[in-house]
Amino acid sequence: MKISFLTPFNIRVIALFTITLFAFPFNRLSAQNTAKEKLLFGVAYYDEYMPSERLEKDVVMMKEAGINVVRIAESTWSTVEPQDNVFDFSHIDRVLNAMHKGGIKVIIGTPTYAVPTWLVRKYPDVLAFTSHGQNRYGVRQNMDITNTHFRFHAERVIRKIMEHVKDHPAIIGYQVDNETKHYNTAGPEVQKLFVQYMRGKFQSLDKINKAFGLDYWSNRINSWEDFPSTLGTINASLAAEFSKFQRKEVTDYLAWQAAIVKEYKRPEQFVTQNFDFEWRGYSYGIQPDVDHFAAAKALDIAGVDIYHPSQDNLTGLEISFGGDMARSMKNGKNYLVIETEAQGFPQWLPYPNQLRLQAFSHLASGANMLEYWHWHSIHNSAETYWKGLLSHDFEPNPTYNEAKTIGKDFERIGDHLINLKEKRCCYFIQQ
Repeated sequence: MKISFLTPFNIRVIALFTITLFAFPFNRLSAQNTAKEKLLFGVAYYDEYMPSERLEKDVVMMKEAGINVVRIAESTWSTVEPQDNVFDFSHIDRVLNAMHKGGIKVIIGTPTYAVPTWLVRKYPDVLAFTSHGQNRYGVRQNMDITNTHFRFHAERVIRKIMEHVKDHPAIIGYQVDNETKHYNTAGPEVQKLFVQYMRGKFQSLDKINKAFGLDYWSNRINSWEDFPSTLGTINASLAAEFSKFQRKEVTDYLAWQAAIVKEYKRPEQFVTQNFDFEWRGYSYGIQPDVDHFAAAKALDIAGVDIYHPSQDNLTGLEISFGGDMARSMKNGKNYLVIETEAQGFPQWLPYPNQLRLQAFSHLASGANMLEYWHWHSIHNSAETYWKGLLSHDFEPNPTYNEAKTIGKDFERIGDHLINLKEKRCCYFIQQ
């Protein structure tokens, strides 16, 4: 008789079967850029956060693990520009030079998702106004990405970095911003932009009133000057249109950054972004604050952050979903896993050989890069609980040692694992 095959055990079997279907026989396309010429295995690296000097030792340990790429700089605007129009590239330079000497490639991130204190002091309106009032300083991603003061200073720091690093031979690509969303920005200036958007889309208030049924409860708008803030609307359709507008602002913002970077990048270098997904205890579900498919058009290659549970809670569906979404962003093209966890939360410490299973599952979904967030555990502030490939003692550990086996495999057979394409197939289990 036939039985259901969607049991937890069979889901794991199917996940492994899927890897086989992806990887054998090897399917390859011609390489289109540097990211696709070699399978990339890497980590995020923050020299700025280190409690002690260890850059040379880290490079040696990375080389021993087969790491061939690092991502830097996306979190450190206040280090690069400690005061208004005063720039310090020393951390970027020393990491670029050390990695180049060690034969490790670098992806540079634009540092615009966390604003420096001097910018907020000078322009308090940089902090976004949301339905809960104005944001306070401290957390990341608290700014209004449409704000003119933010845009001016963001463009300046991007251009200064690009002018400084554009000729460095270690750089293979650039990441614009970081896990970008609209951050619920909805203040008075954003509402004015929404009115412009509505005026361009509908042309007349009569069409808007009819389309959204605004005669209800006297919500009708009879003058453009009377167009109210959407924060108080009881009209779900109008609120949904405002959400669509907010997502468009993210698309325009990333395209704006990508255009700046492309003025400086070399032809063989790529521009990407690390899109994240909805958070359901891990990365799973469509991100409601971004139109991934529209925003990815400005990029050369899609990048994603995929954080998934491990131990008994890993099903394979989490990695597969992220891969399906990433491929779809660029019409089936391969993609980069810019962030995933090595150890992460204490309950996400992988079982022996599970780090390998996770790594090859990402490749089987079409990833051309697997990059951990991050190399080293952080010793202060908000994310000390999140362990990197190395724990807080910076010494080799079982996870790091297992990563070494992944690096060796990638080096040995990576040419056969790049640009994999999915071939769907269905199997039925009978008893």
